[in-house]
Amino acid sequence: MKYKMIALDLDGTLTNSKKEVSERNKEALKKAAEKGVKIALASGRPLVGILPVAEMVDLKEIGGYILAYNGSHIVDGRTGETIMQTTLPEEYYEDIVKYGSMYDDVTIVTYNSKGAVALDDTNPYAILEAKINKVPLQKVTDLCSSLDGPVCKFLCVGEHSHLREIEKQLKEKYGSKINVFFSETYFLEICPLGIEKAASLSKLLDKLGLDREELIACGDGFNDITMIDFAGLGVAMENAQDALRSRADYITDTNDNDGVAEVIDKFILM
Repeated sequence: MKYKMIALDLDGTLTNSKKEVSERNKEALKKAAEKGVKIALASGRPLVGILPVAEMVDLKEIGGYILAYNGSHIVDGRTGETIMQTTLPEEYYEDIVKYGSMYDDVTIVTYNSKGAVALDDTNPYAILEAKINKVPLQKVTDLCSSLDGPVCKFLCVGEHSHLREIEKQLKEKYGSKINVFFSETYFLEICPLGIEKAASLSKLLDKLGLDREELIACGDGFNDITMIDFAGLGVAMENAQDALRSRADYITDTNDNDGVAEVIDKFILM
């Protein structure tokens, strides 16, 4: 099988524990691109949080795609042009914020043009989200009025058992109208209906005239399961969640030991 695209999660996959891309991974991506393989950076991060990683791997030079917010916003990495964008219906925002504020140890985070906004800027997971994406965290008293346009994602952050209850409440309220899922035990993602990494990659593949069997997908977290199942070759990092490892076709080395480069060397550059 000649693979023609590789989709890469960022945190825990392409980036190491320092949130950097190693020289070996950079070189492997460059060589894959030179062979005509499309690079897709697929992350739950907002676009502003992915751009520094795109810069690390010279995506403007080598070409490729960015799937931000699990694919709610797909961008051409070379030109910066938006290819597709899907946002949550604004009439749902008030209820989403209400449910996301049910517990004192949980807060809800989203993004405006200035960075991350949250009702509680002391929540450690809200601080982590802003740190990961290298943006300021703004505390607001009214999340909805702080927005400057439709959003692609809300993120409830905090203690897992409380997030499970919020997940239950949202699914009972909205059923199949929105997509609610965990990317980490402490991150509950709320996205537009039909938005997850596999569905977004399917749309991109269709646009490029490629088949899912020509796709390699690498990840480590819960929100990577769909693309691991979808891809012709689904790869879990050695450091991946057990739920993902059990579904993978291949398990590579850890994100700190250049597991992505190992996959490229073995399945693309061989």
